[in-house]
Amino acid sequence: MNDIRRTILWVIFGFSMVLLWDQWQIHNGKQATFFPNPAQKAASAPAPAVSASAGLPVAPVAAGQAPVSTSAPALASERFEVSTDVLKLTFDTLGGSLVRSEFLQYLDSNDKSRNFVLLDDTKDRYYQAQTGLIGGAAPDSFPTHKSVMAVSGDKSLKDGQDELKIVFTSQDTGGIKLVKTYTLRRGAYDIAVKHEVVNTGATALNPQLYLQLVRDGNKPAGESSFYSTFTGPAVYTDLKKYQKVEFSAIKKGNADFEKESSNGYIAMVQHYFASAWILPADVKRTFSLDAKDVGATVADCCYRATMITPLEAVAPGQTKAVEAKLFVGPQEEKKLEALAPGMELVKDYGWLTILAKPLYWLLDKLHSFIQNWGWSIVALVLLLKIAFYWLNAKAYASMAKMKAVNPRIMEMRERLKDNPQQMQQEMMKIYREEKVNPMGGCFPIMIQIPVFIALYWVLLSSVEMRNAPWVMWIHDLSSPDPYFILPVVMTLTTLLQTALNPAPPDPLQAKMMWIMPLAFSVMFFFFPSGLVLYWITNNILSIAQQWIINTRMGVPPQFNLPKFK
Repeated sequence: MNDIRRTILWVIFGFSMVLLWDQWQIHNGKQATFFPNPAQKAASAPAPAVSASAGLPVAPVAAGQAPVSTSAPALASERFEVSTDVLKLTFDTLGGSLVRSEFLQYLDSNDKSRNFVLLDDTKDRYYQAQTGLIGGAAPDSFPTHKSVMAVSGDKSLKDGQDELKIVFTSQDTGGIKLVKTYTLRRGAYDIAVKHEVVNTGATALNPQLYLQLVRDGNKPAGESSFYSTFTGPAVYTDLKKYQKVEFSAIKKGNADFEKESSNGYIAMVQHYFASAWILPADVKRTFSLDAKDVGATVADCCYRATMITPLEAVAPGQTKAVEAKLFVGPQEEKKLEALAPGMELVKDYGWLTILAKPLYWLLDKLHSFIQNWGWSIVALVLLLKIAFYWLNAKAYASMAKMKAVNPRIMEMRERLKDNPQQMQQEMMKIYREEKVNPMGGCFPIMIQIPVFIALYWVLLSSVEMRNAPWVMWIHDLSSPDPYFILPVVMTLTTLLQTALNPAPPDPLQAKMMWIMPLAFSVMFFFFPSGLVLYWITNNILSIAQQWIINTRMGVPPQFNLPKFK
């Protein structure tokens, strides 16, 4: 039975390695080796061409598809900055698009002297939020995000002012004039965007409003190679919930997501930050995702996430208005929950969301009292260890019993090494006599694994860890320890915990039980400090509980040091 337990542990370890390798392949833009996604039916919208000069999709006018003009605008466009207490935004009068967003309360992880920038338009980055109208006979029948607009409004939020408005007004195009009004509020990352469609012609018109996010397919700068987080578009609807779509799936034309709904949003997601277009509930909308390569520069490879809503017929002289929200900001869970149904899911916990959300809630409550995210992590792990105390007690008690009978098992294995059948019978007899359950140490620990994996994702995904100090040299819980002190402590505690466990009878297994923690610890030298702190706390509490239980059971703690002869 002891061999069975070791075999199960090896199976778990081997499966974990398979999953890690698959994620490594996906992280590097390759197809998963062992668990590839089944080929899905290609998206109904055809892949558009791309404008090399603008880095934007160019497509023929079709239902559910936003066109882009490659012709030069009639008037010169200009860019200008607008500031609130949390945002510095750059708008372009070409289409009234948002082309750059700087977060005044978040520093860049790679350069702490600069603020973090999400939307941008440089030689290395292309990421914009655009809107316009389609539905005419030609790509430029109505005002689009390639139409030059006049602008008015304040450029900064004044003291005592809670909101500011910027108004973009297009020229009369195809009998339509489009007026966009951006309303920015103090302390908010969501922007109200009102689109007023004015029919200046002599006949009724049926335009459609498109809202899109266009960005390159590169991972965020500084992304770690030792853990992978999702970067790409996402679609949310009440029916199919949160649907992430890999850039590679869009490029291959096999992206699978809900195409039509009367609710939901379209988003671009990356580690810690996101952008999204949100329409009111009960407004009909269609979703599309497309991409095309035409060159080697970043601007020549763009992915477009588009949401389109039809307007009712606009009679001559009439105006139809559509209210929307543009979110550009950090993934602060409580603020996202208040923004729109399902919006908090852009903070991606994966399949363990059902466990991760209450863990984050508890962590946030602890922080409201402690006012330090590092000590909040320590307190949360302590509470979890208390909650699982009896399960851990059963596991360590079983391990202590195994440790007590281990000398008899070793002697018996040596004596009957040439008779495997009798060896198994004698082993079962010893277990019955000593009332030892070889699996007793595994199941209680396996039950807790999903909880601690969920906590791992909470700490990895929470933007609150960015630039959050703990003590002394740890000034950013989202960055690796600059002096590698925490990873060294984590490695030592992991080895100490291994030494306290019963030594496997098989010499090869005994060696591997030491090699595995060492190999596992190497990765933590490059993990965020918050994750390493969580693991150290868990190790220390586990060692303390194991030591106490062994002592109470009359099995003095003994260090089983490795023998690599």
